[in-house]
Amino acid sequence: MEAQIVPLQQEKHANTKIKDDPGFAHVKEQHIVPVVVHEFVRASNEFPILFVKNAETGQFRAVLMLGLKPGENYFAGDTWKGLYIPAAVTHYPLALVPDMQNPGQLMMAVNTASDRVSEAEGNALFEGSEPSEYLQRKKESLGRFVESDQITTAFVNKLNELELLENRTLNLKIKGEEYNIGGIYMVNEQKLNELSDEAFGELRKRGFLPLVYAHLFSLHQVNRLADKKVNG
Repeated sequence: MEAQIVPLQQEKHANTKIKDDPGFAHVKEQHIVPVVVHEFVRASNEFPILFVKNAETGQFRAVLMLGLKPGENYFAGDTWKGLYIPAAVTHYPLALVPDMQNPGQLMMAVNTASDRVSEAEGNALFEGSEPSEYLQRKKESLGRFVESDQITTAFVNKLNELELLENRTLNLKIKGEEYNIGGIYMVNEQKLNELSDEAFGELRKRGFLPLVYAHLFSLHQVNRLADKKVNG
């Protein structure tokens, strides 16, 4: 279903509600989702943290891998089959979008095409003329995510600037089925160790080193995905 993202307006959405979905089924066919730096440590205990490149812009982005190929997600469904739920997953069907009336500002929006959005049941977005407590919590959470996303962009850009990101292909064989996972980038550990003292020191000073190590540690979680593929 095509998304219909519209700005939230009290008059228009006075009776709009959002139904909870414990399984986050809207990502059940997404094998990767965005991740921000403040999630790296917790997420690295469960998911591989990788980097992907936008073919049009050349920009890199940090992502979590939730399945071994497009269309496969081993965590979403009737319930979430994991301990950690990525922040990008929890915000749907709400979003922060540019405010056309106030350049540089963001405003709350909702995907009205989602089957979780209706006037029948769920969490109310407004109580009278004021945003509900539910909407306030979501707005604060989205705000923190956007702020962290900006730091994530700076982190990934620095990795690219230092030429630490290496295009890799993961080759797996699970119960006779071959998986050749391409289009992903990882930090080249040898190049990391060969950085000048100045470059390495900058990564440390900016708080980027723990993020690099969380990424490298998370690569072992590919085996967890393989186990999820087989055993659910």
